[in-house]
Amino acid sequence: MQTLRIEELTKTYGDKTLFKDASFIINEHDRIGLIGTNGSGKTTLLNTISGLEGADSGRLVAPNNYRIGYLKQQPQLDPEKTIIDAVFDGAAPVFQTIKQYEEALAAYSQAPEDPKLQDRYVKAENKMEQANAWSAESDVKTILTQLHISDWSQKIKTLSGGQVKRVGLAQVLIQAPDLLILDEPTNHLDFDSIAWLEKYLATYKGALLVVTHDRYFLDMIANQIIELSFGKLYFYTGNYQDFVTQKAKRVERELTAEHKQQQLYKKELAWMRTGAKARTTKQQARINSFNELKDNLNKVQVDGKVDINLEQQRLGKKVLELRKGTLTLADHQIIKDFDLLIQAEKRIGITGVNGAGKSSFLNVLAGKLALDEGELIVGETVKLAYYQQQMEPIPEDKRVINYLNEVGQSIVDKNGEHISTTQLLEQFLFPRFMHGTLIKKLSGGEKRRLYLLKLLMTKPNVLLLDEPTNDLDIGTLTVLEDYLDKFNGTVITVSHDRYFLDKVADDLLIFEGNAKIARYSGRFTDHLKKEATQAEVSVKTKRKKANTKEATSVKPKEKVKLTYAEQLEFNKLEQEIEKIDLQIEELQEQMAQSDGSDYGKLGELQQKIDALTAENEQKMLRWEELGQYV
Repeated sequence: MQTLRIEELTKTYGDKTLFKDASFIINEHDRIGLIGTNGSGKTTLLNTISGLEGADSGRLVAPNNYRIGYLKQQPQLDPEKTIIDAVFDGAAPVFQTIKQYEEALAAYSQAPEDPKLQDRYVKAENKMEQANAWSAESDVKTILTQLHISDWSQKIKTLSGGQVKRVGLAQVLIQAPDLLILDEPTNHLDFDSIAWLEKYLATYKGALLVVTHDRYFLDMIANQIIELSFGKLYFYTGNYQDFVTQKAKRVERELTAEHKQQQLYKKELAWMRTGAKARTTKQQARINSFNELKDNLNKVQVDGKVDINLEQQRLGKKVLELRKGTLTLADHQIIKDFDLLIQAEKRIGITGVNGAGKSSFLNVLAGKLALDEGELIVGETVKLAYYQQQMEPIPEDKRVINYLNEVGQSIVDKNGEHISTTQLLEQFLFPRFMHGTLIKKLSGGEKRRLYLLKLLMTKPNVLLLDEPTNDLDIGTLTVLEDYLDKFNGTVITVSHDRYFLDKVADDLLIFEGNAKIARYSGRFTDHLKKEATQAEVSVKTKRKKANTKEATSVKPKEKVKLTYAEQLEFNKLEQEIEKIDLQIEELQEQMAQSDGSDYGKLGELQQKIDALTAENEQKMLRWEELGQYV
């Protein structure tokens, strides 16, 4: 079993201790979710474990052949390489094996009579077989297709940031390292890609360490949660829902224990004030215990709550209306003759495929992008705030409190009380010592939180939110969801976060591309279930038609026989399919023997069966494709 031991890692950043004496073990099949507030040090911990950053103290212990694959929030890929070359540009042994084989094959083709070149080619071919590298290229193309990257000849420099993230994800997945580290892997992914990734990771053989704000994703893939809070690591068994329950119990225990300590302190303080002196060894021990008790009081640290209770301006019934709106950008039609009436207190979620124009549509509603045709009507009482995916430039050399003072040095809350910017910052998890900090020293998530606070200080009654879940920690998202639930105005949100959409949207606009926009009333997960059911029926219908057509007609074969590599792949697929069938039978037997009371265990078994079934279907398709030439 391949195991990585993290022993007493400590890392500081300026005066702040990000983590101290962090110790834990990552075993082969662990699925670990790392949780913490923005700025707590999650990314630094990932960088340290991956070897990109050094620690102040501590060490990592692993076998010499232990491999770590790391998807950063912003992957660094060679801008001049094509997508397929960039994916194969990694340092994984399978990539090196493929390169060596291609070089040996090229040399052998030039001089097939040379015994040295022949021997080199045979060895390279054997290595390809041992490393299962024959299918590596097809696996890469399958992964890229699932991530909606189709033109593999494109250069990296021509891609958007989201596309680069998906190429980086493909690169680390194909490497199949012992430990796969993923930092916000679901950012910029469509929902079908996220569903595919969940299934892919369910059958992953190595260990997984992931940072994500996607709570549904954590529920699906994690069997452990590590929380980084105030420099300490806390460990929980299970997924995100299990973490929420267990953390609440932990905090309650610690606060109860601290309360008892405070009561004991008051009692001992009263004794000390009577003029206690160390006349005996017993009295001296009691005095020493009092001093120790005093030093350890108020040591329990709990994450603060982002309390958003700001005044709002009155909003009339008429908010926004789009009449026969048409917009085309760079030959891509975003909307055509589109009508939309948005009224007060509406909660609208905008989602759909990447590149369909969701952010452009939000720019139209915000008045930042003009329609080609049609009309946008804005209500007279509308006070709009637009939280953009690409933030407005924040002056990096400005201090945190000065940035907010541009709006005002105080603001009125819903109760009519004045709140200073200092108090407001503390409510938003910026402790007093950070108020004078230069913005350039903040983490990406802390900058997003500060940007959100500044927008809300303007007292809007209409909120436009473009991917608000990106770079915000789960704690902040939870409170933002609660705030939006109580918000008296209108909220229009572009998001790919299923959990967030379920919480904040009652009506949906689903952008399918080419100005096709579907409307749905209800929870987003209900819409996904409906789509999945329809897709399953469609696939079965197509297969039935295809089988009928094949039975009545014989297609001419362009290909005569399999290559040597394809024959090896075909033989191996038969064995793999049989193995998976046996695994599914064993899991079904376990379910049958269960008494049915442990729903968590049944759900876990069903999840494994679903993942194996999906894998088997993919292998069967390839086996059938190759089988026609055997």
